Amino acid sequence: MNGPEPLAFRTHSADETRTLASSLARCCGPGDVVLLVGDLGAGKTTFAQGFAAGLGITEPVASPTFTLVREYPVPPGGARSSVEPVLVLQHADVYRLDHLAEIVDLGLGELVEDGGVALVEWGDVAAPVLGPGALSVRLVAEGHDDDLGQRTVTVTATDGSWPERWSVLRSVLGHPWAPS
Repeated sequence: MNGPEPLAFRTHSADETRTLASSLARCCGPGDVVLLVGDLGAGKTTFAQGFAAGLGITEPVASPTFTLVREYPVPPGGARSSVEPVLVLQHADVYRLDHLAEIVDLGLGELVEDGGVALVEWGDVAAPVLGPGALSVRLVAEGHDDDLGQRTVTVTATDGSWPERWSVLRSVLGHPWAPS
């Protein structure tokens, strides 16, 4: 692996997963792509809800499974970035797509060029066509009772600007979720 050591955290409820995601969102800037990886029911949409809240988005966030991409404008002053404000959240779900060409046709890379951040559910499928620099967030449900909401959340970066921001990300995400 070329990037920094992955960061692993444990959340104990859906609300904790949303709070962790909200914290991560505040570390993102325009042009960032976050790949959400995990099995069905792992908490990808729950994570997306928290991420959107971290950007200041107050409207309900639902899985874009059938629409493929949902766009959420970030209210003025909603997201803080050290460089530029995030203007829009692009929330994509590529679960139903069969070919990488279909993912290319969505134009996610172009959508984030105008001040946007993209969250891509089933991001491991899309990674080959989204180019370098994406942040990967793997969610794994713990135990057999999904209602408990316990998750292991592993954040990985291999290139792009994330390695430069790793110490800030580790600091922001390091509390209160104990590394697993």
